[in-house]
Amino acid sequence: MRFSINIDHIATLRNARADVQPDPITAALLAEQAGVDGIVVHLREDRRHINDRDVRILREVITTKLDLEMAATDEIVKIACETVPDLATIVPEKRQELTTEGGIDVIDNFTLLHDAIADLHKYKIPVSLFIEPIQEQIESAIELKADYIEIHTGHFANAASEEQMFEELEKVRQATKYAKRFGLGVNAGHGLNYSNIKIFRELEDIDEVSIGHAVIARAVFVGLQQAIRDMLTLLKK
Repeated sequence: MRFSINIDHIATLRNARADVQPDPITAALLAEQAGVDGIVVHLREDRRHINDRDVRILREVITTKLDLEMAATDEIVKIACETVPDLATIVPEKRQELTTEGGIDVIDNFTLLHDAIADLHKYKIPVSLFIEPIQEQIESAIELKADYIEIHTGHFANAASEEQMFEELEKVRQATKYAKRFGLGVNAGHGLNYSNIKIFRELEDIDEVSIGHAVIARAVFVGLQQAIRDMLTLLKK
């Protein structure tokens, strides 16, 4: 199971003072040195954390993998086609939300996603759709010729009981198996942390997890590279 780190919160802290520090580019390079498999950034329409310049520089300097999370809007698709990330992950986006709150409804947004995926594929950019672990959503992702899905793990992470946690874990397991049958790559993310990853890592068919907030929060106390090494230790057990 590979581990990519989302560095949006580094940019959030920088932007809180309209300053240049802390620098998300430096964070990405330190993260690579610590052993991550990739860097994830979400270029939001309102640019609340990562900005266009960050994306351009990251594309030039990182040596692992750049996963650009994005809404399927003309503006952001155009930027993705210009920068050519290693993966474009299409997510739903609401201006008022604190963070992405759930998977995109592939069925209801089929035409919009079809056009965005077609444009990205013209530039040989693999596309992932951030979705709920629901078979019908996966089937629509297959029909759209997505290369990956990223399963929203928020319901698993926020489960109110152990029973509910294992129920949500089983949904992810079944969705992963179904997607793999049709050749999709499967990533997962949202709400994963140092406690629940111990259970989640039993899903051997998951290709990669994307974790941000938990690692950046731990980094405040132990440093970014140590926080990453701590997560890698848990993932590799």
